[in-house]
Amino acid sequence: MIWKENRENAYCEITPAILSLKEQWEKKNYIDPRLYKEYNVKRGLRDEDGRGVLTGLTRVAEIQSYNVTADGAAERITPADGVLYYRGIDCREIVRGSAGRGRFAFEEAAYLLLFGELPTAEQLQDFCVQLASYRTLPTNFFRDVIMKAPPRDLMNTMQRGVLTLFCYDDKPNDIGPENVLRQCLQLTANMPVLAIYAYQAWRYSQGESLFIHVPKPELSTAENFLRMLREDRHYTELEARVLDVALVLHADHGGGNNSTFTNHVVTSSGTDTYSAISAAMASLKGPRHGGANSKVMAMMDDIKTHVKDWDDEGCVADYLTRMLNKDAFDRSGLIYGLGHAVYTRTDPRCEVFRDYVQRLAREKGRDRELALYANVEKVGKELLMARQHKQAISTNIDFYSGFVYEMLGLPMELYTPLFAVARIAGWSAHRMEELSVGGKLIRPRYECVEEHRGYVPMENR
Repeated sequence: MIWKENRENAYCEITPAILSLKEQWEKKNYIDPRLYKEYNVKRGLRDEDGRGVLTGLTRVAEIQSYNVTADGAAERITPADGVLYYRGIDCREIVRGSAGRGRFAFEEAAYLLLFGELPTAEQLQDFCVQLASYRTLPTNFFRDVIMKAPPRDLMNTMQRGVLTLFCYDDKPNDIGPENVLRQCLQLTANMPVLAIYAYQAWRYSQGESLFIHVPKPELSTAENFLRMLREDRHYTELEARVLDVALVLHADHGGGNNSTFTNHVVTSSGTDTYSAISAAMASLKGPRHGGANSKVMAMMDDIKTHVKDWDDEGCVADYLTRMLNKDAFDRSGLIYGLGHAVYTRTDPRCEVFRDYVQRLAREKGRDRELALYANVEKVGKELLMARQHKQAISTNIDFYSGFVYEMLGLPMELYTPLFAVARIAGWSAHRMEELSVGGKLIRPRYECVEEHRGYVPMENR
């Protein structure tokens, strides 16, 4: 059997040998879906009612999304308005509290997630100075690491950057709390730099001009992100404020979301910080986790093309019905951005974000498109509730975040990397927590359903 022909580009080719092996794999890897119920498997680590299986305890963040009441011997779950707490504080209050005093909130939220208390003015200033001192990559890192292989996906390039930073660390495997804290702060500071530099390298690989702006120490994470992204380094106060709010709302989402749980699992093995964060990023890259807003944007572009009258709820309903019937858009039967795996009635992040979306749409002259989003949200939720026989459907923050990023001039390639720029704060807090209170390798159980059989000698196969 010839595994690889000796010619250019054969490395990535799907050969007849691979196709033959794929067919062999298919014959021996089917598992009857009925077996999952027979063995009481919690698929996706979720109970039958959709709630996540309890696998750990945390003090970092909490989601409240429904009410549970006793109904005889069983429990009854009813929808409720969602609340997201950071260290016991409603994340909406963090946004309102900083906006009312004219300061940016992400650094304050990151401090709270890591250290468990809201910082004083002096503590926040010292924290921002510490982050600013770390917001620089090693000499020639951009040339030798980021530019070395042209980025095909920015998340992979950022992961490579995070893993390579291991090689520049004098104590990369030290998992003592002070050393891990230092590593986490450095990664929190450098995640936006890695994202923007990866994007600039990608642009250059597409034939665009290359420009690199260094971050300014006195600016916030949101301000530096916009400054480094734009050739003229210009941004408005509202633009920076809206991006800052997005970072706060994405900074954490409890210990059970896929990337944070991945971080807990990998951290429990005792591995280094760079490997744990890279693993979390690998999870976030998956379209089921971090790519939902890109799906919303593609869906809305399709709706704009096929719905003639954006203001007519009947026209919108007709097309959304075709989508639900798998007769339009990507034929998945989904309306992206409506409904959530955890929230039932409302997504609190979306509720606080909505005001900023409206303000930015007015500044950018995009009110007509915002009205279409509102129509799709209203009509789509009515259709979904009728079909799924639910009392309520929440609007996910991803429904509006892609629209906001597009108004900010962010390319779609940066949507998921921006998620990582925010979530590194939560990942860091959860890694520190797992190292301090975990103490046990996370190892769930899989039941093997393959029949036992004997070894067959080669000549008898």
